[in-house]
Amino acid sequence: MTADGHLSATPDVTDVVDVVDVVDVVALGESMVTFLPTRPGRLADVPSFDRGIGGAESNVACALGAFGHSARWVSRVGADGFGQHLVETVGRYGVDVSHVGRDTARPTGVYFRTAGDRGTDGHEVAYYRAGSAASAMSPGTVDLAAVRAGRVLHLSGITAALSGDCLDLLRVLTAPAAGRPLVSFDVNHRPGLWPDPAAARVLLGLARRADLVFVGEDEAEQAWGTGGGPGAVRAALPEPRLLVVKQGSGGATVFARGDGDLDGTRPVFQPAPAVDVVATVGAGDAFAAGFLSGTLRGLPLRDRLRHGHLMAAATLTVPGDLAAPPTRSHADRLAALDDGAWGRLRLGPGWTDAARAPEEANTP
Repeated sequence: MTADGHLSATPDVTDVVDVVDVVDVVALGESMVTFLPTRPGRLADVPSFDRGIGGAESNVACALGAFGHSARWVSRVGADGFGQHLVETVGRYGVDVSHVGRDTARPTGVYFRTAGDRGTDGHEVAYYRAGSAASAMSPGTVDLAAVRAGRVLHLSGITAALSGDCLDLLRVLTAPAAGRPLVSFDVNHRPGLWPDPAAARVLLGLARRADLVFVGEDEAEQAWGTGGGPGAVRAALPEPRLLVVKQGSGGATVFARGDGDLDGTRPVFQPAPAVDVVATVGAGDAFAAGFLSGTLRGLPLRDRLRHGHLMAAATLTVPGDLAAPPTRSHADRLAALDDGAWGRLRLGPGWTDAARAPEEANTP
């Protein structure tokens, strides 16, 4: 990564791996088979479910693969039908899945959820992931060369919560090292998954070793007691070169530590467009994918945030974790709107249809 926050045209990682193996992004983490109810109601009452997939890191890889980037997902799945379904489905997004291990002794994780928003009291999620194949990831059970063979390595705090071995793996991957790829870390603080009071400190330590960090303003307040808005989050996390503080439907702010226009004293805020929300699950992962895409392409910080918002809007307007992104040209046209037109943008289900002109997606 250069001093101005852009990725080098020839990544330093080529010093330690064969250049032909380098991809734009490597995402490491657990994905699970998800079961979504075919009708509203309590899990106790729903008679049938539709099968999908979900996982923070694989969601990012799938979104980037569908958007035209080279992406690799590294994980472990059980030697079962669910694991095969995960690998085949992620692969259909154009993602390299050749480094996903199969574990004959542990199952693939699954979960069931109701159709509502995770933030509502009525929302239910039932996880069956304890002892999963992915929880056995460690420095000795994954191909570290394949993991490091990307311009960007994307990780999340969810992996750290799966097991002590997984936490050891993240500590190895975030350790300072010559030729390390740009390390992107989505905090993803999940108290229900990792109730240990020490979890927040562990996540803070991992975030401080990353180059690019994504965290929600409310998430940082809950984990670290930041308060005081995005500036207080930056005060708690001064080390990352790029820090993106997500502010819900209001927008997001990026802080950059570098030279010139990326001087850390001048954070960049971009409001999110109005969205007719169908479901919020997976929107944060899509936002990360959009921002990473803009980073890989060397776009200005404003446009990186806008691409994050647009990717998130694609996921917000579908019921599952994954959505077809807009075409790159469509997203670029929307991201280039002037501030007034961007502020009038309203996106609803179906807006990513490649045949739709940007004006048709814009409701003044």
